[in-house]
Formats: sequence, structure tokens, C-alpha cells
Amino acid sequence: MWTANILTLFPDLYPGPLGSSILGEARKNGKWDLNITDLKLFSEKNKRVDDSPFGGGPGMVIKPDVIDRALLSLKSKDFPIYYLSPRGVKLDAQISNYISKLDGMTLVCGKYEGVDERVIKHYNMIEISIGDYILSGGDLAAMVLIDSVVRCLPNVLGNPLTLNDETFTNHLLEYPLYTQPREWKNYKVPDVLLSGDHKKIKNWKIKQSEDITMKRRPDLWKKYLKLK
Repeated sequence: MWTANILTLFPDLYPGPLGSSILGEARKNGKWDLNITDLKLFSEKNKRVDDSPFGGGPGMVIKPDVIDRALLSLKSKDFPIYYLSPRGVKLDAQISNYISKLDGMTLVCGKYEGVDERVIKHYNMIEISIGDYILSGGDLAAMVLIDSVVRCLPNVLGNPLTLNDETFTNHLLEYPLYTQPREWKNYKVPDVLLSGDHKKIKNWKIKQSEDITMKRRPDLWKKYLKLK
């Protein structure tokens, strides 16, 4: 069973959205699991899990010994350790797919100004960012990462072909989607999608994805052209 170890100061946040819909059902069915570790249980006698940064500066930093004791308590110590950080490598579909092939991962969720650099280096943590913006802590980012990984696991999605048609597959954004009714507020479903001609429909979808990617994400368009 693929497992996510979570080290957090806020265990009550979990499972949160991870316990609903497709991910929640997959967990009930034994496709994956969560192991939540409360960092506060590994503080010293004074219950301090953080302290002010050496050299000055705003905010508080989570202490390295607290994280160290929490990591040593885990049963699965061989998982790669990821630290959610705005300075990390940006999460993408390739990273999520790679992690889904592992037995699991350990996520360290920071709070305040982050965690002591020494524990990051000691455990060779892989820093991951979910975007160029700042959150109040790493827990929401951890949930995003877990969501993106779990849906890549075998038999989690009802139709495995869904992954092949999604945005970022082959560096293309997804084509427009339509459903009933066929006409809504004078907007009509494109005729090609009602034609029953599978080849024309496939070509239309590819062309739409290419046009949207070229206009909205020139960075992805360059990657697509190289791949093509």
C-alpha cells in the first residue's frame, strides 16, 4: 500500500479533502494510506517546537531536534523525505507520477518561517514548491502533492485513460469540455463532437489543446514542439 507519512504541527487538519471523493474512496479500499505524526509530541520538556532565528529576522523556526525525533519514530524510514518549501523545485506531473511509483513518501510540513536548515541537509530532504507564492504553512501544499500523486496510483481513477487526456500530458493543456444540454444560452456544442467520427474528434481535441497551449503557456509549447 502506498503510504504518505506527514510530520505536522496541525494533525487535526487531516485527512481534510484527502478523505473525500475519489481519494477518500481509494483510501477506504486500501489503495493508499496516511500516517500523521504530531511534531508537538516530540518537543522538549518546555514544549517548545520552535525558536527565534539566529542572526535576527521575523518569525519562528521549527527546531531540528524536534523534527529529528519525529523522523526517527517512523516505521517506514526508507521513504524519500520531501520538505514543502517555496524555494523547492516546482511540482509538476512528472514528479507526481515518479513518486506514485515508490512505496511512499515522508512529508515535512513547516510553519512560521520554516525549519532549521541543518535537519534539511542531514536528511537530504528534497524541497518541493507547488507554486511561486507563500502559504501560511506546508500542510495545504502537502495535500496538493498527495492528491496529485494518489490519482496516479493504479486503479484509483475509474477510467485509467483519464490520465492520458489530462492537462500537462505531453506538455499540452487540456481541450475544452462539453456535456448536456447541447445548447445553453445560445452557446452550442461544436458539431464535430456530435458527429460520431472518432478520428475527426481526436484531431479536433489535439488542435484545440495545441492552440490553447500556444496562446496561454508558451513555456509548455516549446517543450511540446521539442517532444513532437
